[in-house]
Amino acid sequence: MRKFHTAAVAAIGAVIFAGSVSATDSDWVEKSNEHAQVVLEVFAEFNPENAASFGVSGVDENIIDFRPNVFERNIEASQAALAELQKRRDTETDRKVHQDLGILIKAVEDSMRSARLNREHMLPYFNLSQTVFLGIRGLVDPQIPRERYPAAIVRMKKYAGLVGAEKSLTELAMDRTAERFDVDGLVGPYRGEVMQDMQRADSMIAGIEELLTDTDLEGWQETYAVLARQLREYNDWVRAEILPRARADYRLPAVLYEDALRGWGVDAAPLDLIEQATKGYMDIRNEMEALAPLIAREQGYETNDYREVIALLKRDGAIDGDKLLDHYHAVLREIEDIIVRENIISLPERDAGIRIASEAETAVQPAPHLDIPRLIGNTGEYPFFVIPQLQQFDDGSWQQTDDTYVAGSWTLTAHEARPGHEMQFSSVIESGVSVARAVFALNSANVEGWGLYAEAIVRPYLPLEAQMISLQYRLMRAGRMFLDPMLNLGMITPEEAKRLIVEDMAVGESWAQNEIERYTYRIPGQATAYYYGYSKMQALRAQTELKLKDKFDQQAFHDFVLAQGMLPPDILKDAVMDDFVPAQLNL
Repeated sequence: MRKFHTAAVAAIGAVIFAGSVSATDSDWVEKSNEHAQVVLEVFAEFNPENAASFGVSGVDENIIDFRPNVFERNIEASQAALAELQKRRDTETDRKVHQDLGILIKAVEDSMRSARLNREHMLPYFNLSQTVFLGIRGLVDPQIPRERYPAAIVRMKKYAGLVGAEKSLTELAMDRTAERFDVDGLVGPYRGEVMQDMQRADSMIAGIEELLTDTDLEGWQETYAVLARQLREYNDWVRAEILPRARADYRLPAVLYEDALRGWGVDAAPLDLIEQATKGYMDIRNEMEALAPLIAREQGYETNDYREVIALLKRDGAIDGDKLLDHYHAVLREIEDIIVRENIISLPERDAGIRIASEAETAVQPAPHLDIPRLIGNTGEYPFFVIPQLQQFDDGSWQQTDDTYVAGSWTLTAHEARPGHEMQFSSVIESGVSVARAVFALNSANVEGWGLYAEAIVRPYLPLEAQMISLQYRLMRAGRMFLDPMLNLGMITPEEAKRLIVEDMAVGESWAQNEIERYTYRIPGQATAYYYGYSKMQALRAQTELKLKDKFDQQAFHDFVLAQGMLPPDILKDAVMDDFVPAQLNL
């Protein structure tokens, strides 16, 4: 069930964070959640770590299934779930529940299609150091109730094959890969990806020990020693057996790239993405060229070139690593003041969480992101905006990135915190929404489209230098939507793409390299989702304004959109036009 491992997102009610839903809403949500259980059971059977992270109960001690015939068993269970969901949809009369059944059916169909395509085309490869690190981290996070912590030791013993299995996870993973060695036509993993995984493996293994050391758990050291040895032996096996079979060309088979786009929620052909994004890129760049002289005059810079202006803003606004957290908290407070003053969206009363990542977390995810708690059965855990850890040099100076200067901090906070992702994920916890809309409707176009849209709705009220960086980030997202498919279609080389990112988008070397890795082998296709989803949101807003004219209220619109959960664009549009617009016209 490959697609089911992604994070989920949900909705914010018209009465914000009321903590409950109406009886009518509760009835349909409860009914929908009963249907979702059919899919959750399959999810939990084969990938319990991710199921537990969503809040599925009773699976904390279980581990990912790498036992023999896992592909066939997964497909069989998925087909049974699909048939049951289709039967239920045929007799369902409630409109919202019927929509949710469609969401669940699509999630299962997409997962089966992806699993089959990967089986037909790809040699299995597993980054087990990262898998195990995330599996343990998912049970000892500071926000997780303490009573769940001991399950981490049981899970670790199962990884090591010390209880409940004849073989360790590493042995099973080697078996699942080796049994496919002699299958003709399979494509190995990209060599650069495997080499990078091996370079970061020791940080992951050490990160497991660090996680457990920071708890009050006892008696785990011996099991950890066994597991750490197994992981290192597995990585040696990867170097000996997988690297020689790895492919030199980063490009996926065409059918897998097209499937990846669909999985990220991008329902457009690669060439259409390129056409739309290149046009948008030029429009955004024109705005940046017009804004640069105003900032130069305000800041006293002797240049009107937007690239040079951005470089100077980075130089003059650098933030040291020990001041980063306080700075982002201050920026968030100022953005919240803007949101309230301009009636942009209804804010929750509690503060948003922001923290600095650990070294291992930074290795797993070197970019700023949202750390998402369980969305099912949540008992008060909330999302955290996570900022990668910075290195301090021997002379006392700090590493600087594209995320560590003042002008850039505004847009990043709007995207990851408020009114962006933090509000999306908090809403499912505090206002109530069906599991289908919270978990299985999720795709990157839904999530990242809102994040980029959130940047846009606060940009007019930011300082000029922050507005410039907001446009720069939007330029990057448009660039992603044409560079990703161009690279995967062989229309541009990685070197040419990186040059454009550095020289025309004014992005630093480290970020540019991360972008190229992202498009080529980390998560091909995903980067297109930002600008694609943003375009869908902008179109929906424009069409809503045309319908409502002077009755359009952006705060009511934004509250309604988030209250729907992560609906696919077509269902979201129906909800806006069928429910929101008539209600507003009747006010």
